[in-house]
Amino acid sequence: MSPERAPIEAVPRLLVRDLAQLATPAGTAGPLRGRALRDATVLEDAYVLCDGGEIAAVGRMSDLGPLDGEVEELDGRGLCAIPGLVDCHTHPAWGGDRVEEFSLRAGGAGYEELHAAGGGILSTVRATRLLGEDALRARVERHAAWMLRHGTTTWEGKSGYGLDRETELASLRAVRAAGGSPTWLGAHAVPPEFAGGDAYLDFALDEVLPEAARVADAADIFLERGAFDAAQARRYLESCRGAGLALRLHGDQFTESGAIELAVALGARSVDHLEATGPGGIRALAASEVAGVLLPASALFLDRPMPPARALVDAGAIVALASDFNPGSAFTTSLPLVASLACTQLHLAPEEALAGLTVNAAHVLGLHDRGRLETGFRADLVLLEAPDWRYLAYHLAGDVVAAVVRGGSLVVRR
Repeated sequence: MSPERAPIEAVPRLLVRDLAQLATPAGTAGPLRGRALRDATVLEDAYVLCDGGEIAAVGRMSDLGPLDGEVEELDGRGLCAIPGLVDCHTHPAWGGDRVEEFSLRAGGAGYEELHAAGGGILSTVRATRLLGEDALRARVERHAAWMLRHGTTTWEGKSGYGLDRETELASLRAVRAAGGSPTWLGAHAVPPEFAGGDAYLDFALDEVLPEAARVADAADIFLERGAFDAAQARRYLESCRGAGLALRLHGDQFTESGAIELAVALGARSVDHLEATGPGGIRALAASEVAGVLLPASALFLDRPMPPARALVDAGAIVALASDFNPGSAFTTSLPLVASLACTQLHLAPEEALAGLTVNAAHVLGLHDRGRLETGFRADLVLLEAPDWRYLAYHLAGDVVAAVVRGGSLVVRR
């Protein structure tokens, strides 16, 4: 069952009242691109009425009439409301940590150098395989709780740190059980028991895909030097598409290796990273329906060039933002931090960052019922303890999330 079709548990009506501000991406359908990314609706002295897990009404307090029946009230004085944040790229299912690798990299070792020496992804694969399914599920639940405290009400979670049948499937089940949208990243790296990428893909597509397709919503592959090439990625993604999975790609992180061209040809939902994308790739994305998911925390953590966000937006590409939460290259679950990086490092306006973390990120996940504070949308909202909604990005690493409402229920209150 996809997250969009999952039923919302019935909850009492909730009125969030007397908000200092309410800010939401404008429009009622589809992702925003180009100049429309700056279109935000901002209301002063506002309210949101939630009913049955959906938004029943939004407006100014002066326009709120009497409400019949039982209504729970949440005092929003001094707070700002934005849509629940959507993290469309995370890696929450893993064991161990990479703190030693972090120390080595701080001393000058490169990411690709560590990966080639058996560190990087493969070191986490070894640790993750040692976890049982119960421990793996507990890890994912813990990480999901971290996300929620930072205002993330919808999230995608990838496998990819098992690279065997049982751990990959356990990872997907753990993501689903914790409330995430599972993505089978079955081609994250070539595990050491296989001679090469083709032999590993033989195994993954024959032995893992049939069951993974029963649990996952999408499939992903790391198309990059040292991982999988374009021909291998095409084979993997075509097989996954045939099994009914939506398509995603890690691409252009270190080199341009054909990820964008392949994503456009196959109708993928997104290409994620894009730190190495040049003018031709920017034009190709802008002319397509494939979203570019930008991961500035990863570029910062690895001391890599930032993706060309300003050029992508100005060219008209669909742009989303995400955390890339993982133990090796982006150890953060904070989308407010990503918003700050989007504004200070990617040179996006706060309105563009907000859209990239809400409606456009939801679009990447195929979820069109969230990402805006509008009537009929899912009642997911974040209350910021700030006089202006732009503190989401302005307060660098600040503790700005005061409360979180998910599906019309108050789930976090500081």
